[in-house]
Formats: sequence, C-alpha cells, structure tokens
Amino acid sequence: MLPTVIVYTVPNCSSCEAVKRFLTARRVIYIEKNVREDPAALAEMQARANVRVAPVTVIGERAFYGTFEDQRPLLEAALSDNGA
Repeated sequence: MLPTVIVYTVPNCSSCEAVKRFLTARRVIYIEKNVREDPAALAEMQARANVRVAPVTVIGERAFYGTFEDQRPLLEAALSDNGA
C-alpha cells in the first residue's frame, strides 16, 4: 500500500503542476497543500524538507524537492518501491 503522498505547491508554478499531472497519470492519490495560502502548510513543508521553495513532494517519510525534472526520477523510484 502506498504511503500518504503530499504535494506542497504555490500558485502559477509550472513544476507544481507537472508534479500533480505526473501523480494523477499514475493514479496516485495525493493531498495538495498551498503554502502561499496556508502558513501552517509552509511551516510543515519547511520542517519536512528544510526548504522554502515549492514544489515539495512527500511520500511517506521521504521528501523530494526541486524542479519537476529534478524530482521525476526520484519520484518514479519511490513510487516503484511502494508498488505504485
């Protein structure tokens, strides 16, 4: 079973949209948290990944950040490890 997946996003972010499309295409259910509108989500993202830039994708206890192209191979591996 796939652990909880959270995507921390900001509006008008092409990498944020790409991460969401990638997960949706793989039928991964995720929780989206907009860190610009939700200060608690921003604090949570910073605590998990120690960064202030979206997107950040969390799969279980593992956090991935950077552009979608940076995240993509790591996300593919993490999803494969968890059977998605």
